[in-house]
Amino acid sequence: MRGAVFLLAALALAACGEKTPPAPTPEQALLLKPADARLAGLYENACKACHATPGTGAPMVHDRAAWDPRWKQGEAVLLDHTIQGFKAMPASGQCAACAPADFQGLIRFMAGREDPA
Repeated sequence: MRGAVFLLAALALAACGEKTPPAPTPEQALLLKPADARLAGLYENACKACHATPGTGAPMVHDRAAWDPRWKQGEAVLLDHTIQGFKAMPASGQCAACAPADFQGLIRFMAGREDPA
């Protein structure tokens, strides 16, 4: 009997785990931008064209289902892919004004992993 109670409690807790939020609609994606003004400007000029437009092959901004497998590779890998270029992603995402810290902030924003303010 104790085993059954323990199993039910474990299943109940597992059901309370973090759920992936739904991806934004294309209309919502166009309105998203980083809270930091500098990053918002960089995002508007370099990232948004691909990451807020469906069908480009780029993971959509705040689409955790698309970003989570990439995120699991680690931020260092994502940063390297951004700086070096990866598949259809051009080197530096065509952002000549971006420093590595900017890329890191932009990746976190697009992946929906920003640090809460």
